[in-house]
Amino acid sequence: MFQVLKAAWALLLGMGLLMIGNGMQGTLLGIRGDIENFSTIQLSIIVSSYFVGFLGGSRLAPLMIRRVGHVRVFAALASLISAIMIFYPTVVDPLAWTMARVVIGFCFSGVYVTAESWLNNAASNATRGQALSLYMIVQTSGIVIAQGLILIADPSGFVLFVIPCILVSIAITPILLSISPSPGFEATKPMSLKVLFTQAPLSCVGMLLLGGVFAAQFGMAPVYGAEAGLTVTEISSFVSAFFIGAIMTQFPIGWLSDRMERRKLIVIISCIGTVGAIIGAVFGGIIPLLLLAAFLIGSTSNPLYSLLTAHANDYLELEDMASASGGLIFLNGLGAIAGPLIIGSSMDIFGPKGYFFFLGILVTAISLYGIYRSTKRPAVAAEDSGAYVTMAPIVSPVAVQIAQEIAIDDAKENLAP
Repeated sequence: MFQVLKAAWALLLGMGLLMIGNGMQGTLLGIRGDIENFSTIQLSIIVSSYFVGFLGGSRLAPLMIRRVGHVRVFAALASLISAIMIFYPTVVDPLAWTMARVVIGFCFSGVYVTAESWLNNAASNATRGQALSLYMIVQTSGIVIAQGLILIADPSGFVLFVIPCILVSIAITPILLSISPSPGFEATKPMSLKVLFTQAPLSCVGMLLLGGVFAAQFGMAPVYGAEAGLTVTEISSFVSAFFIGAIMTQFPIGWLSDRMERRKLIVIISCIGTVGAIIGAVFGGIIPLLLLAAFLIGSTSNPLYSLLTAHANDYLELEDMASASGGLIFLNGLGAIAGPLIIGSSMDIFGPKGYFFFLGILVTAISLYGIYRSTKRPAVAAEDSGAYVTMAPIVSPVAVQIAQEIAIDDAKENLAP
């Protein structure tokens, strides 16, 4: 672990600051939009637009890197992120915010692709798993810290928009001044969705539905809080609960994943998420129970991302595992784009409870489809399954490819005589 920190401290510090900035703007826009009397549908479109940009960035950023290099791409995109964060309070308009969120989603995706390439280059084969785990912890912790910073100023003013702008600007410095060399970049040719679905249908369906769940907790949670009449402190705590749950359960669920049949674990975890959604829908007016609901959903939805990827690997040939990552990322992105739009409509029809109705439908659908798939083909024995590698839905295809490479190396070791 010390070796990883020594090689990648500047990158991890910079990414931590970037994630604090991203976490602040994600929550702040929901709160400020409500103050400015944006409708629920308008806010859901604004949230969805981030994932449109993010998905586009994951496709185009590799082309940009190959053309002008990591350093220029990273500096240009981070600078643009900083500028957009100041743009938000300057032009308070739903359409302007929607366009800005597309751009900032694109920029963050490109920054992640660049940073994760550097991270892979800084780690050896022996430390790559530790590096990825540290990176996930830094990213998720950054979002949690961001919720505390939301409380230090009035969301109707400029200060809370200036803080993430400063953090993003500072984040560039340690990374660009680091002595670490810029890595080479090679993108894996993606597997077609048809082939991927044939090989791993539960992972495909699960990733699509999980995209909607993640968009709900990352972008629509503050919109729910504002619609439900929560205070800024309560909204901050509500959003934090999702990601605290994610940090606390990734490794225990990973431990279970290597010791029991993964489809059963996917069903069990999804059912726990359903319980969280029911608690939120029925007892959302009681703050401790609302936080419990968010904790249960976050503690199950984030590990499901890693679990569904590992489950797909159990049914893929070694040479196909890396190429499958692109398809899984794409499906998750489609779900994240559609999720806020459906949640917004659900909240318009049912009120704030529509938020948890939608979440409950998604996680229940994952569990039911997992049960259905369990009747269609034999399970892979726990001792024959591949490695579970910690990931989160906020990563780019590069991190997923790194995780796939770790899983491939583990599988090769298990096959070695």
